[in-house]
Amino acid sequence: MRAEYINSFLESATLVLEQLIQIRPLPGQHGLKELVLVDNYVWIQIGLKGQMNGDVMFGLHEQVALKLVSAMMGGFTITELDEMGRSAISELGNMISGNASTLLYSQGLAVDITPPQIIGSTSFAAWASRRALTVPLIMEGIGEMDIQVVVA
Repeated sequence: MRAEYINSFLESATLVLEQLIQIRPLPGQHGLKELVLVDNYVWIQIGLKGQMNGDVMFGLHEQVALKLVSAMMGGFTITELDEMGRSAISELGNMISGNASTLLYSQGLAVDITPPQIIGSTSFAAWASRRALTVPLIMEGIGEMDIQVVVA
């Protein structure tokens, strides 16, 4: 797998988060690891189709997701990830992936994205033993978001 795949998502996430919540996230260490279900996490999955096939997964601890949605809503405190919160966090994944798709296209790689899906613990079993390029994004005062790109 090529690092350029995840770098487009990293660059896109940085730009989108900076615009939405006025915090510039800092990247952690890139790596290659197996996808592992972590309890109390929210996973947003977006399919990648075209010259690159696979999925991008955005993983957030539930408390980080609540803080992020609260920041996206102008500071209005969200205490549970209800339908509106799930929609907002899904749209964040969609915005990051759409922008990354544009960045990949400018590098000569045509990639379409599928609509975002929230993945729960029951459906995460299908992801077992899949390896992903991964990088955490650290958002000061909010927490960490894991970006994981799985290329088929």
